[in-house]
Amino acid sequence: MPDLSHGTADDAAAVNAIRSSVMRLSRRLKHQRVDESLSPTEMSVLGTLALCGSATPGELARKEHVQPPSMTRIVALLEAKGLVRLEPHPDDRRQKVVSQTERAETMLEDARRKRNAWLASLAEGLDEDEWAVLRAAAPVLEKLAHL
Repeated sequence: MPDLSHGTADDAAAVNAIRSSVMRLSRRLKHQRVDESLSPTEMSVLGTLALCGSATPGELARKEHVQPPSMTRIVALLEAKGLVRLEPHPDDRRQKVVSQTERAETMLEDARRKRNAWLASLAEGLDEDEWAVLRAAAPVLEKLAHL
């Protein structure tokens, strides 16, 4: 694995360009929202539940990199909106398990469909060589996102 802290000027420029473009694209994707009543954090929690399955509020807080009291408030808001349900933990009655509802699943699918369509329309502006590079880069970007 390359040590980019001592890399070439080209490596540093590539890292800078990736950071900048990923952040800009992320901001633009966030504007492609289906339900304006949910904050980006609430949507992120629903996405985590969809990806990882049911979890305790503490587990969600760790995965979302927020403090447990903040997650407790977020879960309460999502529950009030009918997007998650709280059930007793099967092994520890002091805890609750958070699960998404069918309404949340539908909302997430609608959001994915809208964002994918928007991104696909942007990709129409790429030539075939650029599109091939982007397809090849997708698994690498996915890996970086989960490191």
